[in-house]
Amino acid sequence: MEEEEEPPVNHRRQICNGCDRPNPICICHVIPADPIPTRTEIFILCHPHESRHKLNTTSLLVKSLRHVTRIPGRRLLRRHISAAGETSPPPPPTIYLFPHSPSSPAVTISEFKSLNLLNQGEISNPPPLRLIVFDATWKHAKEMVKASEKVLRETGAVKVCLDTEIDASVSGGSIYDSELLLRKEPLGGCVSTAEAVARCLGVIEPDGEEIERKLISVLKEMVKLQSKYLKPMNPRPKLLKKRFQNQQLVDEDEDEE
Repeated sequence: MEEEEEPPVNHRRQICNGCDRPNPICICHVIPADPIPTRTEIFILCHPHESRHKLNTTSLLVKSLRHVTRIPGRRLLRRHISAAGETSPPPPPTIYLFPHSPSSPAVTISEFKSLNLLNQGEISNPPPLRLIVFDATWKHAKEMVKASEKVLRETGAVKVCLDTEIDASVSGGSIYDSELLLRKEPLGGCVSTAEAVARCLGVIEPDGEEIERKLISVLKEMVKLQSKYLKPMNPRPKLLKKRFQNQQLVDEDEDEE
């Protein structure tokens, strides 16, 4: 008798149905069982290349927050952010998150909160808000913002940035302020999409601090598990030098006191 051939071994990674990540780095245990509700409606324009990146963090937001719409593409269209429909005029205030630059200034999210846009009505019942985020490499994100300028103007979108200062003289950095360096950012102070949204909601949402804490805990767990399978990345020399100089200034100030 002929020997039966053994079935081929399936070496493909098993993917968790809950978080869509490989089973060894499943993060279902930290993703909120019920997506977190927010007054802010979040639209994330996700570059096609970024959606395939294994350290992309947009999926964390989609799984963790109730009012998130992920839009694949390189350019924002009016129908993308009006698909949900405006129940009554005028449309809600719209902001888009992108770093400040000399040629294209932005107000910090804290400054924006102090404007009348967020002070209408009772403090206990603030108006809804639309937040547009561009998820891509910084090079692609700049191109996406430029390509979306017409829609941003039509919607009256205000450009906002995080309160953390972006240091253009420093390259490198980490996915967030931690000892885990997995994905270098091009400028000092840059963060991942998930952290940027978390920090932003932390300021503008009534329960912002709690929402921010939950989202950051999910992000940290993802990076912690992922770090077991990736070689940690060290900061670039310019970033190390900058941090050393900043620490020297702190030490000198303490000595003078």
